[in-house]
Amino acid sequence: MRLTAYTDYTLRTLIYLGMHRDRLATIQDIADVHGISKNHLMKVVYQLGLSGMVETVRGRNGGLRLRLEPDAINIGAVVRHSETDFYMAECFDPESSSCTLAPSCALKGVLKAATAAYLKVLDGVTLADLIAHSARPGGRADKAIVVWK
Repeated sequence: MRLTAYTDYTLRTLIYLGMHRDRLATIQDIADVHGISKNHLMKVVYQLGLSGMVETVRGRNGGLRLRLEPDAINIGAVVRHSETDFYMAECFDPESSSCTLAPSCALKGVLKAATAAYLKVLDGVTLADLIAHSARPGGRADKAIVVWK
């Protein structure tokens, strides 16, 4: 399972905002810290604003901040919202599948169970968990890199 760049940037944005709650952040701040395209982040922030997770403040001294508390932002829900699909193989897409093995293939069921387990793990994590992990000693609060041990 691989997340799209869009989902990666969405998660990075939320982590950054969660770690900098004391001020408004700018898209440029996030782009600079992570070395990613400001144009891509503008799309991410727009969607986060529509979702209600992020508040955007217009104007000269504007920026963005979390609208919800970090413990109210479920990572599984964020990933489901930002990914277009979870098709692990061609046969998962009923519109374009041409696999002749589909009627008797056991692999599809195994991959479906693996995807469900993947999402179940993400469902057990909140933004608060990611922030706490990133901010503790040995974490990288500057780039909010999350590694679970």
